[in-house]
Amino acid sequence: MAGLYYEQGRYAEAEPLLKEALAIRAKVLGKEHPSYATSCDNLALFYERQGRYAEAELLFKEALAIRAKVLGKEHPEYASSCDNLAKLYRIQGRYAEAVAALLRILSD
Repeated sequence: MAGLYYEQGRYAEAEPLLKEALAIRAKVLGKEHPSYATSCDNLALFYERQGRYAEAELLFKEALAIRAKVLGKEHPEYASSCDNLAKLYRIQGRYAEAVAALLRILSD
């Protein structure tokens, strides 16, 4: 539903649903569960598209840390988290940090 609201430009309605999904996963599964990391990514992408880069960065980093710890650094979802963070940095013109985030995929 949040995705539908977002596509319709109904951001005020989408954000609470994304936050609720994050809170539910934290409560039911715990903050170290891969599904919690997915909710972090979903909310971060929402923030990124709105130009709320600081909020997005925190959530992308949280998802990255969870996936590194729980899934391992060779897991495709870890690579996806690195890529998400790199895209965020690129959008902001933080090119050195974007390259470093991408290189984590190869070196970790």
